[in-house]
Amino acid sequence: MAQLYYKYGTMNSGKTIEILKVAHNYEEQGKPVVIMTSALDTRDGFGLVSSRIGMRREAVPISNDMKIFDYIASLADTPYCVLIDECQFLSKENVYDLARVVDELHVPVMAFGLKNDFQNELFEGSKYLLLLADKIDEIKTICQYCSKKATMVLRTKDGVPVYQGEQIQIGGNETYIPVCRKHYFNPPIALKEKDNLSR
Repeated sequence: MAQLYYKYGTMNSGKTIEILKVAHNYEEQGKPVVIMTSALDTRDGFGLVSSRIGMRREAVPISNDMKIFDYIASLADTPYCVLIDECQFLSKENVYDLARVVDELHVPVMAFGLKNDFQNELFEGSKYLLLLADKIDEIKTICQYCSKKATMVLRTKDGVPVYQGEQIQIGGNETYIPVCRKHYFNPPIALKEKDNLSR
C-alpha cells in the first residue's frame, strides 16, 4: 500500500544521501523513480539533488505553483516511487498534491527535509507534512559542539550566531550548523565572539 513518508533531520544528517540510496536501490531492480527538489535550492545548480560528499543527480524542480499531481499523472511510465529533497520549502498546495499522488495514483512518496528553521519555527512544507504524512521518521545526527542529538539549526554570519531575519536563506556548512537545544541557545562561537570583543 502506497504511503506518504516524511523523513526529517537537521543539516548534515544525510537526507540527500538517503534519497540517492533509495533511488539507486529501486533502479537496480528496474523500477523507475522520480526525484524532485525545491526550485528555491540552487546551491549546486537548478534542479539538482546534491550531497555534501559529492554525489548528485538531476531532479525535477518544484515551484510553489507547480501541480505535482498533474505532473506525475501525465508521465508515460508510472514511477514506483517519488522522492522529494528539500521538502521544507514546499507550499501547502504542493504537500496536498503529494498526498493525492499517494491516495489516487497509489505511488509512494518519500519527502526529505528540515523540520524547523533557524528561529526554531516550522517551515510551511514541514508543517503540512507533519499533518498529512502516514509515517514520520527522524534522521539523526549529533550536535557540532557535543555528543547530544542535534535537533535545531543554528544560522551564522561571519562566525556569529544569527537569530533574526528572513526564514529562507539558502546556504550550507558556511551558514548553518546542526546543534542540540543547549548549544542553540548558548553556542561556543558566541562565547568566543564575546571574548574577542572584551580584549
